[in-house]
Amino acid sequence: MTVSTAIARLNAADPDFARHLDHLLSWESVSDDAVNQRVLDIIKAVRERGDAALVEFTQRFDGVDAKRIDDLILGRERLELALTRITPEQREALEKAANRVRLYHERQKQDSWQYTEADGTVLGQKVTPLDRAGLYVPGGKASYPSSVLMNAIPAKVAGVGEVVMVVPTPRGEVNELVLAAACIAGVDRVFTVGGAQAVAALAYGTESVPQVDKIVGPGNIYVATAKRHVFGQVGIDMIAGPSEILVVCDGQTVPDWIAMDLFSQAEHDEDAQAILVSPDADFLDRVAASIDKLLPTMERAEIIEKSINGRGALIQVRDMQQAIEVANRIAPEHLELSVADPQAWLPQIRHAGAIFMGRHTSEALGDYCAGPNHVLPTSGTARFSSPLGVYDFQKRSSIIFCSEQGASELGKTASVLARGESLTAHARSAEYRILTQDKGN
Repeated sequence: MTVSTAIARLNAADPDFARHLDHLLSWESVSDDAVNQRVLDIIKAVRERGDAALVEFTQRFDGVDAKRIDDLILGRERLELALTRITPEQREALEKAANRVRLYHERQKQDSWQYTEADGTVLGQKVTPLDRAGLYVPGGKASYPSSVLMNAIPAKVAGVGEVVMVVPTPRGEVNELVLAAACIAGVDRVFTVGGAQAVAALAYGTESVPQVDKIVGPGNIYVATAKRHVFGQVGIDMIAGPSEILVVCDGQTVPDWIAMDLFSQAEHDEDAQAILVSPDADFLDRVAASIDKLLPTMERAEIIEKSINGRGALIQVRDMQQAIEVANRIAPEHLELSVADPQAWLPQIRHAGAIFMGRHTSEALGDYCAGPNHVLPTSGTARFSSPLGVYDFQKRSSIIFCSEQGASELGKTASVLARGESLTAHARSAEYRILTQDKGN
């Protein structure tokens, strides 16, 4: 197998740099009409025929010889069995990662709060976990037990009553690591269904699959399209684009380290994006040489090659200040600050899903076991979105209690504003509570 790279080289000093960067970053996530229609047909069938449709689609799309829905349900005992089928090293790694993810997310948990004003009026916020969350997990060989931990554990920390996992088993292929991760993370129910049909089942419920309040987890174009269509019926985490990494380096990190960090995202798929930004032109050359040297040693070399050649880039900037400006412009999913003093630059980072500080902090640590969530905003959405967290599985209700005096005082303000909006019933409802002596003032 012959692989070679022709990674793009950009220079921020070029007059047309902004145009080239925009072209590099562009990624169209909109499904075509055929995919949209197919997903809509699947959703309609699941809503109308429930379990029967799930069994039929699983037979057709996954090649699973399922006769009834019970063939697609895994009980808790099956998850516990998976723990015995993985190696002791794998179990220890899963448990260690799960513990770190749990400890980190426990710090995110928000509590209800109230305060009392001088007249006895009480205001506050009641924080309540979702009743039920649905977790979509890709199945087969390309499955990710780490994603099970990252999605299920925050839900459990938030206090979600039930976590339901759906995972396809194409041609009956079960990933024991995924099931073991589900056991460790506390997943309550598992259905071996996938695709748009699994999303539809979670969103609307069937005779066997319970309806959930929110669906989280990555999937292919059919899963992403289905999530778009069911949003509003249920909540969703995000519509994720391809994986991304942006490395900002001062030129002093080992070039092979940087090349492998770029590979760590490029190996996900051909549309993944890996970019290095540095003010040191010689360093960019050395990293390019490392890329060419190391690429033939990679198991997923062909995927990495297509990703690097199609969407990768080495970007030269004037100085570290401009490097940070470019980073904020890109708003990457993963940002590595591979510099001598990352803490000094951190205050200037405004847009990034996760920030990896220093030369020794590879992005891969965040994917598995550092603790913070690896479900992150992609395609520039870090400008307005955050990593998945406990807060995604909690909702907030406002609390308003008015004392007699408080209702009277607030009623005067509400009356004026309501009548200004010509909403007389609003005004009179508030005015009824104004105390007699206050009306005379």
